[in-house]
Amino acid sequence: MTTESTRAPERPGPKNLRRRAVAMTDGPAVTVTPPAGDRLPATVTPDVPGVDLAAWLAASGDVLKGLLHTHGAVLFRGFGISGPEGLERLVLAVSPEAMNYVYGSTPRTREMRQVYTSTEYPASESIPLHNELAYATTWPMRLWFLSHKAAETGGATPLADSRKVYQRIPEDVRNRFAEHGVMYVRNYGSGMDLTWQQAFETEDPAEVERFCEESGIEYTWLPDQRLRTKQIAQAVVQHPVTGEWSWFNQAHLFHTSSLPQEARETLLETLEPIELPRNALYGDGTPIEDEVIKAIHEAMEAEYRAEGWSDGDVMLIDNVLVAHGRQPYTGARKVLVAMSEPASSDFGGTR
Repeated sequence: MTTESTRAPERPGPKNLRRRAVAMTDGPAVTVTPPAGDRLPATVTPDVPGVDLAAWLAASGDVLKGLLHTHGAVLFRGFGISGPEGLERLVLAVSPEAMNYVYGSTPRTREMRQVYTSTEYPASESIPLHNELAYATTWPMRLWFLSHKAAETGGATPLADSRKVYQRIPEDVRNRFAEHGVMYVRNYGSGMDLTWQQAFETEDPAEVERFCEESGIEYTWLPDQRLRTKQIAQAVVQHPVTGEWSWFNQAHLFHTSSLPQEARETLLETLEPIELPRNALYGDGTPIEDEVIKAIHEAMEAEYRAEGWSDGDVMLIDNVLVAHGRQPYTGARKVLVAMSEPASSDFGGTR
């Protein structure tokens, strides 16, 4: 079943759009279809039933890299992938290992080893476009999504080209963020966000301290087993292969202006800004203006593209080149996620 996007309707593609078959082994070929116009992603489908996608990925070499570096995201449709084992097999076909979701910022369930559910927010809520773990100084270069069960309606994972978002951000805003980065402040254990045990995937405070010290995260233990962390991370990133600049941070998600107005006012009546469950500041500690966050949202919305899921779909994303989100949905949607190929920024550490 394919669900239709409620936003960014499909645009007709150019007349010279070509489908091309690509045989990487002695087995059956697959067909690669570039995205139409400014759409995302590229699509790969099997020419005959029974094509082993993991084997194709393992042999794909520069073809897969070229698709990712050009388009930023690739949708594999019709290969019959299912379950966390199926997703893990694909990841390991092209990457040495998958990554854990340590220092996460949203609730998830670990399905097996390094395969997780996608963010477990209520179905009625949308998740704004973002790059995974862009609030940290180490993040995955590649994100893998498996549509284990498509929603009845909605539930697409929208995408945006982060290179184009970067170009849309006003130059003065872009330059200030590039110079100072973003300071993320998080308070765990208030009952309004993740606990530190959930975020760091451990019950051991010593493990939290070790992770923070290795990652350049400033931490403070507060009464009642609460924890506060601060980290300055990059706001823009130059892709290590293509050399292109991407907008790469989550200031717009952590900033207080992203809260519903009533919730924001209630929290600020009782808490100091430093005490909020999460907040984002310029890297020099000064507040980010609401109008700046609005401009960031507008730049991302302008690049918003959505393709509905079908059962068994797999989507591979270059996390630096493409942001992703989630549409509201109805029905029993289940999308599994894995991350691979850690990358890091030398911007890190607190100042």
